[in-house]
Amino acid sequence: MVLNGRALAKKVFLSLREELDQSESKPGLAVVLIGEDPASQVYVSRKHKRAARLGFYQETHRLPVDTSQADLLSMVDRLNRDERIHGILVQLPLPKHIDSDRVLEAIAPHKDVDGFHPYNAGLLSQGRGFMIPCTAKGVIELLKEGDIPLSGKSAVVIGRSNIVGRPVAQLLEQNNCTVTVCHSRTQDLPALLQEADIVVAAIGRPSYVKAEWLKKGAVVVDVGINRLDDGSLCGDVDYEAATKIASAITPVPGGVGPMTIAMLMQNTYLSWKRSQMES
Repeated sequence: MVLNGRALAKKVFLSLREELDQSESKPGLAVVLIGEDPASQVYVSRKHKRAARLGFYQETHRLPVDTSQADLLSMVDRLNRDERIHGILVQLPLPKHIDSDRVLEAIAPHKDVDGFHPYNAGLLSQGRGFMIPCTAKGVIELLKEGDIPLSGKSAVVIGRSNIVGRPVAQLLEQNNCTVTVCHSRTQDLPALLQEADIVVAAIGRPSYVKAEWLKKGAVVVDVGINRLDDGSLCGDVDYEAATKIASAITPVPGGVGPMTIAMLMQNTYLSWKRSQMES
């Protein structure tokens, strides 16, 4: 079975649009991009277009690469105070002269639709997550859409980043999986994968996970997206070979990627709904 992220993302967008068509006010999303990184330009453009299609109020701020940290923090502060804005996303990575942690911490937690603020990370760790990192949230939604049993299953997460690996591991554990987090210092990764019912690969290494490492019938979620020399894209898992072993697998592209944007829009919507209830 292929876990189709594009199809599920369309369902999420349709649901949001139906909700918003019945409301006079709209969610507001602000995206801030510094510099000319081509990949970031593409991601920001996709987020901008999707927000516009859903009818969000949206702003995209494109700043030069030499923008100072003080100026960026000033912009974040302005967006924090702007009642039209319910979600703030500062596109990563930032230039080296800017402290990413300082900028992410400056975003008001209730507008932190990326879910990266320490406050939101703390709530997630306690099982009370509201603003959950979009990619991690998308992984769980894909598994649920595929009717993949989670409770009691053994899961291996390859990668321990605060953006994907850690939050995915926490969400799987909160769904009653027994979770092992692997990383560059892990010894005998293939042996661990042989025992895993669910594998989430998020390390950014093309086709690193081999089919022969997988347990027969495992569910494989490939978060990686890597561009090869010929311009084609591939994930962190050897997809063609893995399809012969896995009972369910995400493609690259078309798997987790579309869900990341869908969950960003959903988080912005949730932030807006909360503001409506509190006003």
